[in-house]
Amino acid sequence: MNIKKQSVRFNLKKNGILRMYKISFLGILFLFLQHSVSGQQTDTANKITIEILNSKNAFYNKTDSGEYNKFIGDVIFKQGSDTLYCDSAYQNTTTKNFEAFSNVKIIQKEGTKAFSNYLRYTANTKEAYMQENVSLTDGKNKLHCNELTYNVGTKTGVYKTGGTLETDSTTVSSTEGVYNVQQKEARFTKNVIVKDIRYHIKSEDLTYNTDTKVITFYSKSVITSDKSILNTSNGTYNSKTGIAHFTGHSSLYSEEHYLEGDSLYYNKISGYGYADGHVISIDTIHHSKLYCGHAEYFKKQRILWATIKPVLEQVNGKDTIYIRADTFHAYPLLKPIADIKKSKTSSGIIIADTNNKKTNIDSLNIVGAKQQNIKKINKKNNKHTELISKKITTTIDTSAADTTAPMLFVGYHHVRIFSDSMQGKCDSISYSRADSTVRLIYAPVMWSHQSQIFGDTLILHIDDSGGLKSLFVPNNAFMVSQTGPELAKLFDQIQGKTLTAYFKENAITKMVVFPNAESIYYSKDAKGAFIGETEGTSEKMKIYFENKNIKKIHFEIDVHQAMTPMEKVDFSAAHLSRFKWLIKEKPMSKQELFD
Repeated sequence: MNIKKQSVRFNLKKNGILRMYKISFLGILFLFLQHSVSGQQTDTANKITIEILNSKNAFYNKTDSGEYNKFIGDVIFKQGSDTLYCDSAYQNTTTKNFEAFSNVKIIQKEGTKAFSNYLRYTANTKEAYMQENVSLTDGKNKLHCNELTYNVGTKTGVYKTGGTLETDSTTVSSTEGVYNVQQKEARFTKNVIVKDIRYHIKSEDLTYNTDTKVITFYSKSVITSDKSILNTSNGTYNSKTGIAHFTGHSSLYSEEHYLEGDSLYYNKISGYGYADGHVISIDTIHHSKLYCGHAEYFKKQRILWATIKPVLEQVNGKDTIYIRADTFHAYPLLKPIADIKKSKTSSGIIIADTNNKKTNIDSLNIVGAKQQNIKKINKKNNKHTELISKKITTTIDTSAADTTAPMLFVGYHHVRIFSDSMQGKCDSISYSRADSTVRLIYAPVMWSHQSQIFGDTLILHIDDSGGLKSLFVPNNAFMVSQTGPELAKLFDQIQGKTLTAYFKENAITKMVVFPNAESIYYSKDAKGAFIGETEGTSEKMKIYFENKNIKKIHFEIDVHQAMTPMEKVDFSAAHLSRFKWLIKEKPMSKQELFD
């Protein structure tokens, strides 16, 4: 009998008894020597062991391309602890590789299962190429795709023609992906879409851990929820803990707020977050922007800290004002505005700190020990770590703040102010949304066009459109304005206990000084030529401006005036007692505040 043309048909039964039909003795001997239909197949060279547990029918074929066994009906293979089921299969008797057809199923330890209509298996690498209606599951999470290369040994599946991973509440789809069932982590690339009941993500490259629910981003990604849009290119988001940490330049947009920085961190549960490097924070409702190197936010307490060259930009009507300080701090006022107005001090207001203690703004003890903590933290801003975050968190009361309470903003130390219509400097500044009032304290100076104003405290009132409404100096008020040629050094001067200035379109129109008003004023004739120096005193004084210059002065109650012709004026002595010309300290551009 020609062995090359010999075929065999057999049944494998559970009791291991082999029933043979139409088979010769030489055929039996040949099959035995080839180990092709025994209960176990072993390649001693490669140590490949594959067991054939069941098949209703089997055929042997030898062709020019090799020797094969064909198994039909309830076929079951086993390699180690991995079991494969299919309707039919072809196996190479030399390599032990095989192809499986229809109802293909791989079952592994710990419940991992893979399904497809077709499989091509490489025995020595334990690699299975699966096609048509492919799914891979660990019993809880399931990957669907049309083509999958699955390594049975490492439990890693790779697809390149589209796939979707389904978890309990999240689905992730992409053009290409690598899913490691054992490590419970999948890497998705090209046209990645993440859908969850809480958010939606578009990306080109990310990983998702089905156990920890951590998403790691490696390229430009957009995360959308009901109330916000996040753009990032690097970092992680833990949907279990609500912790997001983005280490690449990222931005967050919501209906009321926009934030961007070189890195962002936010804990949704605690409400604590920070941003580092080129930080821009925009309040879209109040038309303000904050630029800084580092910012921290406590959402529940509504507390903000900003350090490393912070600059606040506020749109005031047609003008925009820029404020620079060493540190900015914002928090909600804890007293109703009616009570606040009743408890004004010489500086204008009593405010509340984050520990519910009243504090005079003049003392700048608004945050007590917290301010000292922030100073320590600022030294480490360039190397911000979770340890620092924990340190800050322990200093802040975790109770939620009143969401209806108006906010107070405070700038500490070396404050400089610039706008087209006004410039200023002081040690510290505050802005209350409760009464739209800005307070400059500790050696404050303000310049408005040709006028310079200073006193113990300067209080600016903002109108409904965001423009300057009035300025109040409660003590030691002084106003000076240079007139005539700069080299002449002629100064119009006014001083008194209090000063109130009124603005229109951010320019001074009127000023009232009371009491103990004094002035030095250089009078002009109808042609604008100086005619003399007028010195005057009165209980009350009103100054009127035109084209940003003093037009006239009106004295009231106990008036005393004297004019000295210009040729007899001692210009070196023509100064009131509090005279200071601080033009060299005046910020000349907004760029100075960013340098």
